[in-house]
Formats: sequence, C-alpha cells, structure tokens
Amino acid sequence: MFDGLHDIDWASLEHAYGSAEEVPVLLTALRSPDAEERHKALDRFYGAVHHQGSVYPPTAASLPFLFELAVDGATPDRAAVVALLVSIGRESLDRGFEDDGTEIEYYPPMGCAQAVAFLRERGVEFANLARDPDPDVRLAAIPGLGLFLDDADRAAAVLRERLAAERGIAARLRIVEAAATLALRLPAASQQVMNWLAGLASDPAQGPATRLAALVQRARCAPDEIGEDIVPAAVGLLRETDRAIPVRRIAPVPSRPAAPTEGVVPQIVSAFEDLDRHTRVYAPTTALLRTLHEALGARVPERTAVLAEQLSSPDPGSRLDAVRMSGELMRAWRGDHTRLLLLVTDQLTTADQEVAAEAAAVLEACHPIAAPAREALAAHIDAQRAARGPNVWAAPQARLRRSHQEAVRALARLGDARALPSLLAALDSDVDAWRAIQVAGHLPQAADQLVPLLCDHLRRIDLSQQWTEMSANAILSALAALGDPAAVPAVVDTLDAAVCHEQDRVTRSALKALGAFGPAATGARDTIRSLTTATDAHVRPAAVAALWSVGSDLAEVMPLLLGLLDDHITFRISDAADLLGEIGPPASVALTRLRDLLTHGYEWVRVHCAAALWEIGGEAEAPAVLDALLQAMAQNSATANHVVACLDRMGPLAAPSLPLLREQLALPRRGGRFQSVDHDEELQRVGRTLIALLDSSAPGALAPRTA
Repeated sequence: MFDGLHDIDWASLEHAYGSAEEVPVLLTALRSPDAEERHKALDRFYGAVHHQGSVYPPTAASLPFLFELAVDGATPDRAAVVALLVSIGRESLDRGFEDDGTEIEYYPPMGCAQAVAFLRERGVEFANLARDPDPDVRLAAIPGLGLFLDDADRAAAVLRERLAAERGIAARLRIVEAAATLALRLPAASQQVMNWLAGLASDPAQGPATRLAALVQRARCAPDEIGEDIVPAAVGLLRETDRAIPVRRIAPVPSRPAAPTEGVVPQIVSAFEDLDRHTRVYAPTTALLRTLHEALGARVPERTAVLAEQLSSPDPGSRLDAVRMSGELMRAWRGDHTRLLLLVTDQLTTADQEVAAEAAAVLEACHPIAAPAREALAAHIDAQRAARGPNVWAAPQARLRRSHQEAVRALARLGDARALPSLLAALDSDVDAWRAIQVAGHLPQAADQLVPLLCDHLRRIDLSQQWTEMSANAILSALAALGDPAAVPAVVDTLDAAVCHEQDRVTRSALKALGAFGPAATGARDTIRSLTTATDAHVRPAAVAALWSVGSDLAEVMPLLLGLLDDHITFRISDAADLLGEIGPPASVALTRLRDLLTHGYEWVRVHCAAALWEIGGEAEAPAVLDALLQAMAQNSATANHVVACLDRMGPLAAPSLPLLREQLALPRRGGRFQSVDHDEELQRVGRTLIALLDSSAPGALAPRTA
C-alpha cells in the first residue's frame, strides 16, 4: 500500500500552515489500530491540508493514497476517509470552477482541477462504495455518485437501486440529493432524474421524508418552474415527517467555567463556542429545508410559511435549526418580517433553554426590526429573575445563563431600560461582563449608573498585555456612546497608558471617546495635540478629529486636515474629508483639493470627498457632487448608505438620483455597507423618505434641505 508515497517531494508543497512534509505521517496514521491516533490525524488533515475546505496541491496529491484507504476493507474508519474524499471533491468543484465549468486560476496555484480529474477517473468506484456492506461507508459515498460518476445512466440506475434498498432517512435523503446533483451536472441525466423525482414526490408508497426530499430536489433542479403549489405541498409533507420522526432532546453541551481561561480574550472564547454551536445540525431534514429556502430565494412570504411550520415542530432540535434559519432569512432579505419575528419570539417561552437562547440571539442580531419582540423579551427576563434570583446572568447552568444573557442583550439593543438590572449585575459580578459592555452604550438614559462601573472596568485593564486590547476598545466605545463627561478622567488615563505601551488601536479608541465628549474633554487637549503627528495610520486622523471636537481653533486644525488629504492612505483621506464636512463652509480652503479627489481611483474616497464638498460648497458644487456619488454607488453598492445620506441632505437637487434610488430599493436582498440589518434598514428608511420628497417636489423647487 501507498506505493510512490515517498516519491513525492512533500516538503516542497505547502498547505495552510506551510510545508506539507507531515502528510505521509498523517496518511499512515489513518491506518493505525489506535483510534485516538487516527482521530488526531484526520483532525489535522482537515485543519491543515483541507483547511476550511481549501484544496491545495498537497491535498490533491493525497487523493490516490486516501482512495487506497477508502477501498481497503482492512482500513479502520473507512467512512471517515470516504467522507474526506467527497469533501475534497465537492470543495474542488465549488472553488475551482465557474458556473459554466471554466477553471478558476489561482496564484499560488490550487489543486482543485487535479482533484476533480482524479475523482472523476474513479467515479465508478463510488458506485461500488455506495453498495458497501458498511452502512456508514455507503452513506459517505452516495454524494460521489452525483459529483463524480460521468456515466449518467449508470449513476441514475445505482441511485434508484440504493433508494429501493436503503431504509434509513439520512441515506434516503442523501440519495435524492445526489440525484439532483447529477441532473444539474450532466444534462443527459436531467430529464430522467427530474421525472423520477416528480414520481417519488407524488408516490404515496414512499415515506413523507422521501417525498419531501424529492419535491425539494426537483425544485432545486428547476427553480424557474416553482409554482404556487410547492410550498403548501412542502408544508404538508413536513408536518407528516415531523409526526413520523421521534422527538429527541437536544444533547447537552459540555459546561464551561463562568470565567474565561487566564490570558485568553473572552470574546475569542465565545466566538469559537458560537462557531461550534452554529455548525451543529439537530434535525435530519434541516439540510433539505435549507435547499428549499435557497430554491425559493427572494420569495420571502413563501419562505416564512415554511419556517412557520418548522417553528411549530414538536421536536426542539428542528425548532432550533429553524430559529437559526429564520435569522438568516431576516438578515439577508428585505420584506415585512413581523410574522417571522413573532414566531421566533414565541420560542422564548419554550422549556428548552437552548432554543430560547438561540431565539434571543436572533432577536439581538435583528434588533433594528425587533421592536415587536420588546415586551416578550422583558417578560422573559423578568420571569427568569423572579424564578432564579437577581444573579441569573451568572447562573452556573450554561444554557440558562446564555438564554438570559442573550435576551438581556437583545432588550438592551432596543434601548429598553428593563435590561439595566441584569447589565448592572453583570458589571458588578464580572461574570461575562464583556457581554454586558458590548450593549451598554445603547442605554444612554442610564449613563449615571453604567459609567462608574465601566470606568472601574477600564481602570483595571493592564495595557501592558496585548490581549487586553479588545476589552479596552469595547469599554471605550460604550463610554463614547453614553457620552457622560464623568468618564473623561478614566479615558485620559487610558489614553496615556495606551501611548506608553504602544497600543495604537486603544489609543485611537480613546481619542474617539474624548472626541465624543467634546469641550468637556478640553483638559486633554495637549495630549491629543501631541498625537496629531503620530506615525500610526489610524491614530493621526483620530487625534486631529478629537482636537477639533474638544475645542481647538480652525487655524490649528486646517493645516493638519489638508496634510491628511494629501496622504497616500485612503482612509486617512476619507477621515479628513468627514471632518471637513463637519466643519462646513469655514473649511472652504479645502475645496480645490476635494474637487481634485473626485477623480481618485477608489470609490470610497470619492464618496467621502463628494459629501464634504457638498457640506462646504453647497449648491455650487451640486453637479460634481451628484455625478461622483451616483457613479460610486453604481460601481459599489456598499457605498449606498453614505451616498443616500448625502443625497438626502441635498434635497431636491438630488432629483437625478431617482432612477438609481428606485433601483436600489427594489433589490430583494439587503444592501448597504456590510449588507447588515441596521445599515439596510437605515438605507431603506432614508431612501423612501428622499424618493417621496423628490416625487413631490414641484419643478424648479431647488432650495436645498437643511440638515
């Protein structure tokens, strides 16, 4: 076995973490009689050689040896090896080729084309593996029939044969999925597969899960042919499937200590926990239903109807998966999500804390549209505090703790002071205090209670340790949002410490916080002034902005801003333009340079400079400003929030933007910067108001709107 393994110069090949010289050892370990050794080798292979789905040259070079392991009956854990082969092949197809089959060229080169070519040459072997006596091997091999076997008739025949033989739901769903993959990949198989799927979907002799799979996979093959009957049919079959599958408890997750490990940033600990949590799938139909949602695309009402059925399942795992999918829909697509928000909100009262926690997390993520959940969140929090006491934020039960914390955070993001008692308890106890800090800035009405505790946390941070940067920045951001001048001394002390320890990001955050306090931070002017010549790319513009905010005069600030406009770093130019726009007409000396920057090669620079040009020069600059803004938004839709905000300030003079505005708001997917809920909701709100104004403006009414 493994003939030629050592003929390959593995050391000259690179995977995610450098030299691939370890690959022969990993491959050999996959045959080890020691289960732990095999597990570690497989984990390392996924982590380095197939890192996050990447297919490097050594990944492709490993395939002949992995295939030897897969077809050798003496190999332990053969199913895991087959699953690895299929994963490499699937990712190679997804990452290495355009939709039309054109190979994507990477530099440095990847191994996608070699991997696909190798697996297609051995496509027939997947038919054999799909008939293997080991059910786990069969389950792992089935997708290979759709992905790699180029004989369409043979692949279809094997899939029909396997469906007749397999009784497990997981295998049957995978067979139907492989058939759709085959139809999409090979036109010769398309019609026969689609006819077969249509027959399965209407065959009462098939189980409801199989019929649902056939219905969904046929829709996947021909999304343009989806009719009005598919959602009612899917909902009916989903209901039958729920009755046929036993209800199972959500398996407990290992509990973690209330406090993070010393020296590890708690936000990072939580991020890995979230990543692990979100990769879990609890219901056998979840992947199938994701496929249905992908096929339905922008049909938000139909997708909501499917999710409503998912959220009413008696199985808590199915509801947990549905809650996450509901969040994905609301974050990615526009529409009236009130019904779906209320359905997710109903999950707060479930007996399963994992489902309740996920529902609260979705409401937090969707907080700009989550107002309908406000009272339910408050009731959920009050009930937990009444039943478990005022320290439920730090409850030792991981699921209860997360359920409470997520609900408190969601309510706080709505600006509701009923979240305050738990936030104060968190800041007092120091258990997961960072999670309270992240949302504290949304409660400015409680600044007198929050600021002393936040300042206490800020003073306890040791900036001589690099890993404290994230925590310091979060507190400074919260203090800036609260805007209470009582925080100025603590922020000044933090600024001094950050400069001393060369913590540039913390320095920038402290400067932004001082700028938010305005003239109340005048006492820090000398320190701020000393940083206006800092070499760090972010510190210098933040210092100039803070210097202006705390009360410096124009004669001092203007030369600094003009210097930033001449910088080669784009965000320095943009930051300077923003401050010039804030200064307005007194900054007219910058007009010539701002006009020149409207031809800059980076659209974000053009947008910021155009907005500044309008604020300083007004109506006389309108034609050039409008042209720059509309070109930038057409080139990069992520600029839409900035562009539309400036157009709104231009008022009737923005009339030529109407077609592009209507086009932007007609898009079904969320837009704006980062395509986030908050940016997109603001974009829609301002855009609709501006369209209404421009539509109602009488011809010749060209007076600019006041801010």
